[in-house]
Amino acid sequence: MKIDLSVTVTEEILNLMVNMTAAGQIPPVAKFGHIGTHFDAMDKKFSLENTERNGKLFDVSHVKGRDIEAGDIHIDEITEHDFIMFYTGYLKEKKYGTPEYCQSHPELSNALISDLINKKVSMIGIDFAGIRKPAEHHRADQYCADHGVFVIENLANLETLLAAAKGQTFIVHTYPVNYEGLTGLPCRVVAEI
Repeated sequence: MKIDLSVTVTEEILNLMVNMTAAGQIPPVAKFGHIGTHFDAMDKKFSLENTERNGKLFDVSHVKGRDIEAGDIHIDEITEHDFIMFYTGYLKEKKYGTPEYCQSHPELSNALISDLINKKVSMIGIDFAGIRKPAEHHRADQYCADHGVFVIENLANLETLLAAAKGQTFIVHTYPVNYEGLTGLPCRVVAEI
């Protein structure tokens, strides 16, 4: 069974992003590489080894009004090179691409981010716009990238994957568009159970 975890980018979404850029609500860099399911490249090369990883999905939809912490997941189940995903339900609650979606999303705690890096995961996947809010977004993504970890933002259909995987490990296929010089790379992410 395969489940597409990529946001469907429509003309409406493209127009919304262009309008938000023109209004100064999001930086101009977001016009292309940062639309839909993508990762911020942070001047790092995406290894072809990352195109297929073991995935683990944690349901943290119960965490409200605070950062997501290591105690909210089974961190001892994480192994080196895993693609770790967090299901918050945020993408289902808020309309993708709106100012609220881009600025009021959940966050992973700095301690949890460090724990994931220390576990030597390859990727962190989320169903919202960034592992930290806008003021700390770039710094957090750069910290991860400097340690060989890519952050895949705006994953879709995690509730479907959660029901199908039933807590088991699965394979994740990630294929970024082969563009050079962009700060963000759109990608197709597919889970295989």
